Amino acid sequence: MKKNILIATGGSGGHVMPATFFYDIISKKFNTCLVSDMRGVKYLDESIKNLKIIDTPKLFNDYFLFPFKLLLIFKLTFQSIIFIKKRKINIVLSTGGYSTLPLCLAAFFLKIKLYLYEPNIIIGKANNLFLPYCTKILCHSKKIKKIPKNYVNKVLLITPIIRKIFYSKKYKSKNFFTILVIGGSQGAKIFDNTIHKTIAEISQIKKIKILHQTKKLNINYLKKFYKKYKVANKVFSYESKMIKILRGTDLCITRAGASTLFELIALNIPFITIPISNSSNNHQLENAEFYKRKNCCWILKESDLNEIFLFKKLKKILLKKNEYLNKKKNLLKLSKSFKLKKQIKVIIKELNE
Repeated sequence: MKKNILIATGGSGGHVMPATFFYDIISKKFNTCLVSDMRGVKYLDESIKNLKIIDTPKLFNDYFLFPFKLLLIFKLTFQSIIFIKKRKINIVLSTGGYSTLPLCLAAFFLKIKLYLYEPNIIIGKANNLFLPYCTKILCHSKKIKKIPKNYVNKVLLITPIIRKIFYSKKYKSKNFFTILVIGGSQGAKIFDNTIHKTIAEISQIKKIKILHQTKKLNINYLKKFYKKYKVANKVFSYESKMIKILRGTDLCITRAGASTLFELIALNIPFITIPISNSSNNHQLENAEFYKRKNCCWILKESDLNEIFLFKKLKKILLKKNEYLNKKKNLLKLSKSFKLKKQIKVIIKELNE
């Protein structure tokens, strides 16, 4: 008889996209359902049919309401217990974040197997909370920070999780250097107020195309701006088929979310990363520094960034290609360790035990 597995996710794309990967591979071998909050639904693929919404509130955006939100968490945990018992769930697999708290708590109270997934180089707060009670935590490196020594034996090493389509590395031919800017859809000022001006200056010394992600309210302004400076462009807020954009990219300016970096590595796209300065546990900076040590990227601190600084960096990358090509070579070497079939076998074997 097939096991019943629940995948708990929600919040940002960094949590939801790995959940879709797990769903794709697990649903072929097990009876699988996926539970997300409302924020995470927009990142889900239409192929996911067995979906349940448990809308966990943001816990720390309003401390005055925090006690009331805790009461809501207890209510959602009770609902999760009922749902898990009704579906006769054997295993809960959480991709992290506060959105999964009710389901992880339910797994704890019902004493069923709990698996955690940690994509970052430093363990997240939610995963750290449930680490003592989980069966295994799936990680991409043995050097995950802040895991107590007595729980290191719970680490199950897997290669980075990306969708199957990213293993096909076909690129379109083009006659200009294409720069992709992603990470601005959440309203980051540094992506909306600085980068486009630098791109306009760079376009005067080298023919480029810009693919720029921004918040919806900023799309028309950026389109007009790039048109004024005669820069070939595509401006967007959200793109469901991001793979098409990535395949035409030569250089990416991005935050340092684990899922995004995995996709760039798989496609051998050198990247300049600007980690979020106030990310939980400073995990974005940890992610960025991990790949910088492997000479795969450049790091720019948000606090130090300005038009002049970014212009000098881009000019050096575009006109002195040795550094760029060296990083591309290192990315290719790193991407060869991404072995889809092997990691699927490891995950399925573990869940079957």
